[in-house]
Amino acid sequence: MKKGLVMEGGAMRGMFTCGVLDVLMENGISFDGAVGVSAGATFGCNIKSKQIGRAYRYNKKYCSDKRYHSISSFIKTGDIYNVPFCYDELPYKLDRWDIETFKNNPMEFFCVATDIVSGKPVYHKCLTGEKYDIEWIRASASMPLVSRPVRIDGGIYLDGGISDSIPLKFMEDNGYTDNLVIETQPLDYVKGRQKYMPLVRWSLRKYPNMIKCMEKRYIMYNEEKKYIREKEKKGLVRVIRPKEPLNISAIEKNPAEIERVYRLGREAGEKYIVAYC
Repeated sequence: MKKGLVMEGGAMRGMFTCGVLDVLMENGISFDGAVGVSAGATFGCNIKSKQIGRAYRYNKKYCSDKRYHSISSFIKTGDIYNVPFCYDELPYKLDRWDIETFKNNPMEFFCVATDIVSGKPVYHKCLTGEKYDIEWIRASASMPLVSRPVRIDGGIYLDGGISDSIPLKFMEDNGYTDNLVIETQPLDYVKGRQKYMPLVRWSLRKYPNMIKCMEKRYIMYNEEKKYIREKEKKGLVRVIRPKEPLNISAIEKNPAEIERVYRLGREAGEKYIVAYC
């Protein structure tokens, strides 16, 4: 059986995922393949490069740094997360991403982005960890309204969570039958309608399929949560999720909050190790 890992996004809720992943890596738990969405891709890619603690370390260090994320960056560039800093200076200079290990690790790693023309998910397989893959990971994490769409090979993309928030079915369709899902919302969470649809309709007025996708996102998300829960009850999938809402800002600036949510992830990961490993 192929062992798969599925990582939900959720901006800084992804620090929960970081805590889980570090515990898994510390205990030698590996996978044949993984898929990450949004923060699940930007932070989750470190499992393929085998860098324990990296995402936690740089988020805690730079979360209050205006170069990382800020309103001024959004006003000046259209991206609340500063692209040159987050996707160039940080991974290649300040806290280096181990590209060679990423490239040589046989584990498959996919990230999900949403094609804003079709409104459909696109699953990119990251092969080398070089700039091309970085652009796809950036696209996966480019939140609507606060990020510019990312152009790759003639396509235009935004956050993968809009069209496929927790892509367990994608992994199953690709032959992964032994899957672990890391969610960043508690079991009883139910997503409501998008509150900012008037702004969405205006900002994406040239892309009607994307608007329809965002209008129906809450339905897709809740159906995916239900599907995962039903499989979990039957013992067909394992799930790690927070017990309570994480209540952390999407652009969290307090290192103590980064630490808090990361520690919750570690606690959940340690309980998983005891129960299943």
